Amino acid sequence: TTWYQYGFIQPQGPKANILVSGNEIRQFTQFLMQKLDASVDSNSEDYIVVFSRTINRLILNEAELILGLAQEFQMKTITITLDDYSFSDLTRLISGASMLVSMHGSQLVMSIFLPRGALVVELFPYAVNPEHYTPYKTLANLPGMDLQYVAWKNTKLENTVNFPDRSWEQGGIKHLDKTEQERIRKSTEVPRHLCCRNPEWLFRIYQDTHVDIPSLISAIRAVRSKPLVRKVKSSSVIYPGKVRGSECQATVHNTHKAKLSVSWQVPWNLKYLKVREVKYEVWIQEQGENTYMPYILPHQNYTFIENVKPFTTYLIWIRCIFNKNLLGPFANVLVCNT
Repeated sequence: TTWYQYGFIQPQGPKANILVSGNEIRQFTQFLMQKLDASVDSNSEDYIVVFSRTINRLILNEAELILGLAQEFQMKTITITLDDYSFSDLTRLISGASMLVSMHGSQLVMSIFLPRGALVVELFPYAVNPEHYTPYKTLANLPGMDLQYVAWKNTKLENTVNFPDRSWEQGGIKHLDKTEQERIRKSTEVPRHLCCRNPEWLFRIYQDTHVDIPSLISAIRAVRSKPLVRKVKSSSVIYPGKVRGSECQATVHNTHKAKLSVSWQVPWNLKYLKVREVKYEVWIQEQGENTYMPYILPHQNYTFIENVKPFTTYLIWIRCIFNKNLLGPFANVLVCNT
């Protein structure tokens, strides 16, 4: 994501230089909800949403958990699944919730739709350290997201059900030698690792969990008692406009070597602002490919040589960045042929 790296080269964690803010994410979610016509009833009562998983990483006492949350916080508590609700309905329900509760998993990216001041509660199975897996904590803490965050970890082995006989991609460990199987079973914390086939990680993350409700409620109460600190006052933020007049020129040296020279003009509003630092983010994508090469540049022109092929079409996006974290919109895509 734009705020997190998932551990393909080094163990996962927040990106070193996060350039996206919560304000931009909220602009995106507002735009998307308008397109989905997913309106929110601003006068509705407070409620809690629990993400229910139906295949793996289950909450074994889900009904008890729902009742406990409803009684403790005096809020209606509903469950949702990715299978039973449309995307539009999911965004509508989550955008009106005061709290979102879920086991660790990709469904928690839906927390981008939570209103300001809402609480994200992420549950972790036994032996999985929440401090090692923080994409949603990082998201909640982005300036301008204005979300509260709780991580709860199952610390009781007896509240765990694991599945050593499943296939390896579902957490099974029978394909390993006996010594390694025994080591994994006895381990109390998954060590840091690379994505995405570490057997100990898969064994632990696909466990089912009986949630200790008193300890979870205690963790939630500890965070809810703290005032929400808003890290950015969005009303006072001015963002860069689009860069203008982008152009590219290709030079082909031979059948194996080429270069792209790209230039652009500053955003229209730059001359009216007192800005400490101005940089430009450039994405270059070979047409037809799913990946792109990102660059952060200090000037309005640059010649790209690395990974540039002759006789190829490239798509180039450029935007301006003020003061490291105020990102302007991308200009219209620039199409360049070598």
